[in-house]
Amino acid sequence: MNLESKNKKYGFKRFLMSFKNSFNGFKHAYLNEQSMFIHFIAVVLTVLLGIVLKISFIEWLVIISLLVFVAIIELLNTAIESVCDAVTFDQNKYIKVAKDTASSAVFLATLVTLIVGLIIFIPKIISLF
Repeated sequence: MNLESKNKKYGFKRFLMSFKNSFNGFKHAYLNEQSMFIHFIAVVLTVLLGIVLKISFIEWLVIISLLVFVAIIELLNTAIESVCDAVTFDQNKYIKVAKDTASSAVFLATLVTLIVGLIIFIPKIISLF
């Protein structure tokens, strides 16, 4: 079956269902992935610190963008892991590479976010003393 022969129905109900599906994916990741829970705690602490230290509008934009970026990469990592697990639970060098590189993307995004956060917050914390 090719794309032209597939009857896709477009409409408001389908549009709303896409939001529901997206929310379900987000909910699944936060309920089942330890790193997403840790990310949630980091977001809460970062927002509270930003409020207390009165970071600038531009700093808020950078912080929020990076926190969302980490969440996006983590969601993609979860999707990749789920697809790999659906294919096989057996040892497979290609699946290992897929899972490891997806995990590395999360690590790199988190590391960059941490470094930028330190660059923004440390001078403000030091200025309090």
